[in-house]
Amino acid sequence: MSEEEKVKRVEQRIQLLERLLQAKSPIDEVFRVIAGDKEDPDIAFDAIIEYFQRKVNWKEKILLPINDHLFIVCKDGKPIVKAACGYEFGDFRVNWKIFCKVKVKRTTEDYLEIYSWWQHAHPYFMELREYYCPGCYKLLATETVPIGHPVIFEFLPDIVTFYEKWLKRPFPCGKVEFKDLTNEYIKNSIKI
Repeated sequence: MSEEEKVKRVEQRIQLLERLLQAKSPIDEVFRVIAGDKEDPDIAFDAIIEYFQRKVNWKEKILLPINDHLFIVCKDGKPIVKAACGYEFGDFRVNWKIFCKVKVKRTTEDYLEIYSWWQHAHPYFMELREYYCPGCYKLLATETVPIGHPVIFEFLPDIVTFYEKWLKRPFPCGKVEFKDLTNEYIKNSIKI
């Protein structure tokens, strides 16, 4: 496929993503995508990256989206987590949730704001945590866990391997060891 054809297909995929993510796709288009309208994986990946890159107001290159507001980006040669609003969480190997504003719901009254009386967990056993971006206060994630359970690290990709082995592309940032650094960060941050 020529470079011109690839650019055209990426642009078409970006327009499809725009319609899907803004709920403007006709239902038959949604079903076609779900049922197997499989694009070349390189085209699909490039389209997703470009779609989100166009939505943000900062210059760092997006390496991988975490969700529609959080991205792994390359800043100063290092992969970090950055929010669409510009807030920087730091090294992507440290769980970004530990830097969030957190609202914990653990009473029946709290649960009744969201669930019917018969649908929620018992507040004696479970709590609902809402994680908000410190930069813009957008809700980024929720988790329902036993009281006292550690923060869940939902997504820690081996991003170097993903680029080099799956995409068969050079990693466009400084290479880093694939390792969860959350506990190390917390240990070094606590002053006793």
